[in-house]
Amino acid sequence: MNSIHSDTAGNAQALIQKRRLIRRRFKMNLPLLIMFIPVVLYYLIFKYVPMAGIIIAFKDYNFYDGVLRSPWVGWQNFKTLFHNYSTVRIIRNTLLLSVLQIVVSFPFPIALAIMFNEVKRMWFKKLTQTLVYLPHFFSWIIVGGMVITLFGIEGSLNKWLTGLLGEPYPFLYNPGSWVTLFIGAGVWKDMGFNAIIYLAAMSAIDPALYESANMDGAGKWQQIKHITLPGIAPTMILLLILSMGRVMEVGFEQVFILSNGAVKDVADVISTYIYRVGLQGAQFSLTSAMGLFESCVSFLLLLLVNGVARRYGRGLF
Repeated sequence: MNSIHSDTAGNAQALIQKRRLIRRRFKMNLPLLIMFIPVVLYYLIFKYVPMAGIIIAFKDYNFYDGVLRSPWVGWQNFKTLFHNYSTVRIIRNTLLLSVLQIVVSFPFPIALAIMFNEVKRMWFKKLTQTLVYLPHFFSWIIVGGMVITLFGIEGSLNKWLTGLLGEPYPFLYNPGSWVTLFIGAGVWKDMGFNAIIYLAAMSAIDPALYESANMDGAGKWQQIKHITLPGIAPTMILLLILSMGRVMEVGFEQVFILSNGAVKDVADVISTYIYRVGLQGAQFSLTSAMGLFESCVSFLLLLLVNGVARRYGRGLF
């Protein structure tokens, strides 16, 4: 009986201590929690609450009846969407541009971060970092204007080509060259900023590893191959998984600014379709169905890539 009473008292004491520890941690982390409130509100207001609008994809929505009273049509919007040939073309263009963006742009920040990590002169490192980071803070209006100024029919490069070859080249009006410029502009704009993440990961690598490798006669390439790349591998996999969650998203601003009628067959993507048909054409139910399809595909791809990564102990969740 005494042992039971002592066990109960011990459990109660442990519970009290646990509650005190939780209260103490809460007080210690209160400033951080307060700073986190705007982030929570942002996701609640702009990400989670709008999810209720998914119901529009299953209705024949109109302004008069509103979201709740509009007629229910079930899967009819999806049938209409996927019986249209242009839908297949739009999804194909979105996947093509998005996959090309991921494949082409993924190694550039890694290579840039490795080069910055090897620079020894701090003044040169800071100067080049600032110059390479700067394009990320330009809006696509500015970047698009620079691309058009350089590669347009009346652009600087075509003026040089006209004097050399006698005629300009339609960089922005040829599908192949347009895709190249589209991907290249995205890489140039964001690779410097994305390199910050890899530089932060490299700072966590123990410098003693490089010293030991140097004493064993390993050159720079060998150190990068056997120390730097394995050290940032978890970060690389994490960013790859997150990028796969956005595989159905191609930035609207970039496509809208750089596209034109001549490259519509490769430049018409889901975001421009939603803008053209949904906002301009007022077919809200149809474009809601397209948006729901886009989100479902992205979610499934995220789960697939994360499942593959988990098999090697590198999963996100």
